[in-house]
Amino acid sequence: MRDFLYSEIANHYGQPNVPDDPDLALQNGRRLCEELLEPLQDTFGRIAIRSAYRSAAINALGNEKGHNCGSNESNYAAHIWDRPDANGRMGAMACVVVPWFNARFEPLEWRRMAYWIHNHLPYSSLQFFPKLCAFNIGWHEQPKREIHSYIEPRGLLLRGEPPREEYASLYEGFPPLKR
Repeated sequence: MRDFLYSEIANHYGQPNVPDDPDLALQNGRRLCEELLEPLQDTFGRIAIRSAYRSAAINALGNEKGHNCGSNESNYAAHIWDRPDANGRMGAMACVVVPWFNARFEPLEWRRMAYWIHNHLPYSSLQFFPKLCAFNIGWHEQPKREIHSYIEPRGLLLRGEPPREEYASLYEGFPPLKR
């Protein structure tokens, strides 16, 4: 939980990053871990958490100060784990780096990891970033199964598609899913 609560924004401004509803944050964080992060780590080795839980106060501060945080409303049931989204659904998100991938591929090959996750894990959303090929990975009660990227080619890759066998050739050489 320490890795999830760490926040550069909170540290910079001397503000605590603690859940308003710790039980709900733990419940949703557990689902994120069990369904997404632990299978990633079991399969690819140690993953690095860049950003995960944000309190509503820290997220609002990050948004206000221009630190690439979306609005609170867009982060409920995402980086803000202890608030439901506008539809009353719960979720949790973390921004991670997979060193195994970075040691073997260039960031422009981000789609390899995206398709592997799409075919193997029950994610809700993925957003890929140029620095370290980091990506947000989100668990949600009602998964959207959307993949976006800020790495070329930028934009939407998939939305709402089921896993497809034909994507397997795009991540050839990846280890099989370990659970």
